[in-house]
Amino acid sequence: MKPTFLLCLLAAACSPAVNTSLKNDLQNTKPTWLSAKPDQSFYYIGIGHSTKTGTNNFVQEAKKSALEDLVSEIKVNVSGTSVLSQIDANKEFQEKYEQIIKTTAADEIEEFEQVDSWQDDRNYWVYYRLSKQRYKEIKDEQKRNAVSIGLDFFTKAKQAERNNDPVLALGFYYQGFRAIEKYLAEPIRLEFEGKEILLTSEVIASMQMLLDKLEIAVTPSEVTLNRRVSIDDQSFTAKAYDKASKKKIADLPLRATFEKGAGNVFPDYKTNAEGSAKILLTKISSRDLEQTVSIKVNPLSFAGGTATKIDSLVVQKLVVPRATILLNVQRPLVYVSSVERSLGNVKSTQQVTNKIKNYLANAGFEFTDQKNKAELALDVDANSEKGAVSGSIFITYVTAVIRVSSVKDNKEIYATTLDRVKGFSLDFERSSQEAYNKSLEILEKEKLPELLNSILQ
Repeated sequence: MKPTFLLCLLAAACSPAVNTSLKNDLQNTKPTWLSAKPDQSFYYIGIGHSTKTGTNNFVQEAKKSALEDLVSEIKVNVSGTSVLSQIDANKEFQEKYEQIIKTTAADEIEEFEQVDSWQDDRNYWVYYRLSKQRYKEIKDEQKRNAVSIGLDFFTKAKQAERNNDPVLALGFYYQGFRAIEKYLAEPIRLEFEGKEILLTSEVIASMQMLLDKLEIAVTPSEVTLNRRVSIDDQSFTAKAYDKASKKKIADLPLRATFEKGAGNVFPDYKTNAEGSAKILLTKISSRDLEQTVSIKVNPLSFAGGTATKIDSLVVQKLVVPRATILLNVQRPLVYVSSVERSLGNVKSTQQVTNKIKNYLANAGFEFTDQKNKAELALDVDANSEKGAVSGSIFITYVTAVIRVSSVKDNKEIYATTLDRVKGFSLDFERSSQEAYNKSLEILEKEKLPELLNSILQ
């Protein structure tokens, strides 16, 4: 081997090793945009971050985070002459509206670009930007299209209103509003039939004026009902008509809800050719003595199941025609007969009976000692019997039979048995008490809900 080659080998062997980790760190130095957000007057900036968990799509999560950050820089400027400032004195509506716009904007943002990304073993960051000028151009074009559509529907609504078709007019007004709902913060000024109008304000005002011309009536408007008696046979009819002409309004969407109390009422209706709708109220579940069901015009029905959060907000500001059904609810009267024994001897405290009575009282029932005045008869028969003795442990079993029947026809409504519920203790008396205590637990968890459901059917 040549001496020169040997020297080269020795020199290489004695040279210090290159620190690979240090080299990678130098190549992977954090960019400046992570330390301070870039200040660019021509762009909206969004910096997104996600943590690498090993199971997540960290790139997608960081992108979502960056877009949300970017959108947070885009401000919703509310004009003092916009519809928002007119219908929202305390700005509560405005704050909710701005939040909705920002939330939806993240999904609708276009033509943003990725400037850079950076990652280490546990984290991933991405840097997006959006041209302010290009964003304005896109939004201006979208607004022009929206205003054109909104004005077209507004024109059709006015024509339908003049043709005395309020339902068709409301539908067109609603579609016009949907077209421009993202621009409620801006005063959209244009000329309509020879005069200047603010389109968003005019659409909402026209809807309200049209609603003010309608009236809802319901018959009967007040009834007395027994809470447990089926009310399928009770008929409620809502009617819609024009206040001035008394013309019946067909195909008008209505919504029925409990305003006070609770129960089962079918919610959605449309008036028939005679301007009426039968309201389906099938059950009262609240124990309130006075309850109310309201029937209102439902503007959200025009959305056809696709109502937006903005739609819901604006509808809250509309005063819609409504009628109310007052329900005077009678509490069912119960007559109780019972006998409870412990080892054959009458108990001083009727535990099972009292448990049932307390449950029914909390559910809105009342009790009477005159059977001929009652609607329901509750019968309880309970006894404990001795079981085996094992060493110092005495075993006892409780059996209880519970029946509920209607007083009028003596028809059994509900029946159940607590069969040989086991108790054990140091003597039969205490064992019997333990068995009764366990019976009460079974009664509360399993039997009482069944009983209540059966007698309220």
